[in-house]
Amino acid sequence: MGQLSFFSAEARPARVADLAGLLCGPGRITTFGRGTAARLSVVVSETWRARTLAEVCAERGVDVELGRDEAGQPLLRTPFRADLTQLAACWLHGEVKSVPNGFIPDGSALRVWVLVSGAPAAGGYLLGLDPCVPETHGPLASSLGRVGLPARTVGSPGSQPALRIAGRRRLMRLAELVGPAPEGVAGGAWPFSP
Repeated sequence: MGQLSFFSAEARPARVADLAGLLCGPGRITTFGRGTAARLSVVVSETWRARTLAEVCAERGVDVELGRDEAGQPLLRTPFRADLTQLAACWLHGEVKSVPNGFIPDGSALRVWVLVSGAPAAGGYLLGLDPCVPETHGPLASSLGRVGLPARTVGSPGSQPALRIAGRRRLMRLAELVGPAPEGVAGGAWPFSP
């Protein structure tokens, strides 16, 4: 049996801060009442992602509402909550999403990011980025490098940009950090050790 990494998803109890993984991908956070409450929302590509993310939020004591956006895509949204204000303070510069200085995604945040927008690619794995905030792409690539997952940006800001992790050792590291696939994950969508 391998040693559990300090950064792996199973290394610490679930925390609201883990939901930063939503913001690494296309998730949004907005504030209300001069920053006294905040709301997370994300549109995902598949229903299993929304269901699983709702369970992840519930494990952290965060209620969510599942719905559909104008295009019919699954939408997950929290109510405005005081316990999300710290996340908003870290991830918003004014009203614009930005990666906090020195952000290092641990296994739990990476696990949420994979649930939001992870996908296998030929010889690698993609972590989807926010196409509306290309300024976050470089800092997120740097943050992955700090946990031993150097990645390069693929796609274009207007379409479906992502960070591509490639190489046997890096894919093994990603699989170690995010842990086993949750129940209900579509076949082949979860990172695996090659």
